[in-house]
Amino acid sequence: MAEEMACSDLSGNTFWEFKDSFTAGRLRRIAEADPRTHYSDIKLSPQWHQWLRHTRNDPPSIEEQQLDIQRQAQLKQLARLADERWAAKPSFLDAPKERSQPGPATLPRDPGGYVGRTEPDEKEGVRNLVAGIDDMKESNKETQDQYKGKEDPWKARKGNPGEGWQPATWTPGSTNRR
Repeated sequence: MAEEMACSDLSGNTFWEFKDSFTAGRLRRIAEADPRTHYSDIKLSPQWHQWLRHTRNDPPSIEEQQLDIQRQAQLKQLARLADERWAAKPSFLDAPKERSQPGPATLPRDPGGYVGRTEPDEKEGVRNLVAGIDDMKESNKETQDQYKGKEDPWKARKGNPGEGWQPATWTPGSTNRR
């Protein structure tokens, strides 16, 4: 097995490419980290994942890796600025600020022309409180008398086909064993 080191990344991981007896059609690619590094702490960039899985033919260069780190730093900066802009905007979920109620946008020239009626006519259905109670009692009696002789449509009726049905116990039959 002749191993050939392809390259290394900025974290010190080395990447190897070699001919394997199991994969005769193409070279096998692996990554090796520092033996003192815990497996959960090993981080590989997307470019190296692409190279390891043969999605990419050439390994990423050092310049390409440095540009990717700069791109990630710029992306974090832009995300921080967007979060600050979002936090500066007022939210609809916040409680409204204490303000006095605003006045009308335009003032009428003749304020007397905008005053409505103060007392409604009797034809509109507004009743006097004392006289209204007696009228309401009389109308309630009339509606109760109207439905007194009729059967309640919501009352449960007897004699439905499935009303007394109960499931029977199940006893499986014996089967012949083969």
